[in-house]
Amino acid sequence: MASQVSSSADQAVLGEQREPGKEIRRLDRVIIRFAGDSGDGMQLTGDRFTSETASFGNDLSTLPNFPAEIRAPAGTLPGVSSFQLHFADHDILTPGDRPDVLVAMNPAALKANIGDLPRGAEVIVNTDEFTKRAMAKVGYDASPLDDGSLSAYAVHEVPLTSLTVEALKEFELTRKEAERSKNMFALGLLSWMYHRPTEGTETFLRKKFAKKPQLAQANIAAFRAGWNFGETTEDFAVTYEVAPAADTFPPGTYRNISGNLALAYGLVTASRRSGLPLFLGSYPITPASDILHELSKHKNFGVRTFQAEDEIAGIGAALGAAFGGSLAVTTTSGPGIALKSETIGLAVSLELPLLVVDIQRGGPSTGLPTKTEQADLLQAMYGRNGEAPVPVVAPATPGECFTAALEAARIALTYRTPVFLLSDGYLANGSEPWRIPDLDELPDLRVDFATEPNHTADDGTQSFWPYLRDPATLARPWAIPGTPGLEHRIGGIEKQDGTGNISYDPANHDLMVRTRQAKVDGITVPDITVDDPTDQATTLVLGWGSTYGPITAAVRRVRGAGRQIAQAHLRHINPFPANLEKVLKAYDHVIIPEMNLGQLATLIRARYLVDARSYTQVTGLPFKAEQLAHALKEAIDVVD
Repeated sequence: MASQVSSSADQAVLGEQREPGKEIRRLDRVIIRFAGDSGDGMQLTGDRFTSETASFGNDLSTLPNFPAEIRAPAGTLPGVSSFQLHFADHDILTPGDRPDVLVAMNPAALKANIGDLPRGAEVIVNTDEFTKRAMAKVGYDASPLDDGSLSAYAVHEVPLTSLTVEALKEFELTRKEAERSKNMFALGLLSWMYHRPTEGTETFLRKKFAKKPQLAQANIAAFRAGWNFGETTEDFAVTYEVAPAADTFPPGTYRNISGNLALAYGLVTASRRSGLPLFLGSYPITPASDILHELSKHKNFGVRTFQAEDEIAGIGAALGAAFGGSLAVTTTSGPGIALKSETIGLAVSLELPLLVVDIQRGGPSTGLPTKTEQADLLQAMYGRNGEAPVPVVAPATPGECFTAALEAARIALTYRTPVFLLSDGYLANGSEPWRIPDLDELPDLRVDFATEPNHTADDGTQSFWPYLRDPATLARPWAIPGTPGLEHRIGGIEKQDGTGNISYDPANHDLMVRTRQAKVDGITVPDITVDDPTDQATTLVLGWGSTYGPITAAVRRVRGAGRQIAQAHLRHINPFPANLEKVLKAYDHVIIPEMNLGQLATLIRARYLVDARSYTQVTGLPFKAEQLAHALKEAIDVVD
């Protein structure tokens, strides 16, 4: 049986006709959404399909979407978990607007997602779960499989649960245990439909259940049964091919990576390139916890992770590690930033390097823990008492989270300042192909610590002044505690310029406040680039962070409709790129899409006196390219 499945998988990859009567259609892209109860393993199913798709060579983008509750009520609409994957034979930027295929494991999954499908989409439903009780729980008076309400779609009724149980009869499992493998049956079926490789998934299952080999074999059997069901059933007369995106990627070695994983790898790389031990002081919080989980695996790289009792303790330990000479990091989301604000202000006053990683989520308060938002920008900019400027870096894609971590470390170490890295739930959980960089592409982040006194008094006495500054960067020296002759005090009370002694002098306070601001204003960041192919556009769409994919996809659609529009995207928000004002004032109209109520637009309008227009969304989901393209077309038509 194993050899037959392997042979089928090989033929699928080669795109050969595998069984008489089975038509193969070639597509340039597909959007698939797996949806079910939060205990149905939809995230694992989507992740495995994604991994095999990445290994096949397609470009891809994903959107996991799941409840905040650890175990939402089974079979209810709030308990629906989904995973959407968009893959193609060309460059793509978003997880897609409307799924071409929906796999619905129960009535709740069908009802929660059917409204997103276009006419003609394929719907695979697990008929075993469409009981009267389950349908009544989500408001179906009659079965949608029988009442004609799904006539606009190509519906495949598959008893996934009972087929899985039947396939696992030879294993000594209870019915409930066998039913848990129905997601692997569904994965096998979809892998057959879209000619996905199978070897990687089988290897994964063997490793995942290495301590329970019977469960490993049962899941593999369910996976193979799903594949073979597709081969033999008459209900699926068509399979689909999406060729690898051969011309999309520059030469190199690629892997599929999520934003949080890329960020964790970036932090480890920054540690190695700086020669400093990495210390993470953190408290678990969605959607940032994966960074703590990942970094805890890398003690072999000198990484130390400290799971503190609360957010304040986490950043306090990180700041202490920075004082001690480590590359210090604290990770959190919006509510945690509020709790950490006083210690961030202390880091500004102490002028110590500290990376503050904020994986933004929907708020306010607890808000939408598993949904995405960009609403922490003004908190990062101004959410501290007094004048406490902090640089802000924002990656645009999951893969960019790696380079953003390196850039945040560069700024923190070079300028001796805390730095905000603003990611969000969309980037953190989403994934894309990522080219593993060569070592010679990575920046040199090595740091020179102070090792000797730096001030000579009039009488010739030498001492260490902790607030003497590098004239180019305005950074103060970084002295490791215990270095002979470099003793100095730290604390939150204002320092005297140079000596670091406590000072209440008004003129000195004014000088220190302005100096700290000048240090941030003087940080060297790359100019912003503008995509304006014809140089004829009068409207510029400006974005930041994770809106890059939807904006770029929307801009492509607008241009495809014959309209001119320019695009620029910010990765550095404090300080802004030096050429940003020139770019903004080169266009008659500026539109800023954001997943908040206009926070970047507020900053742009205040700083540059540009009449920037906001286009905003706070649904907990990323923009859809079609929706955004429509808004941009309307805006262009109005101004024209």
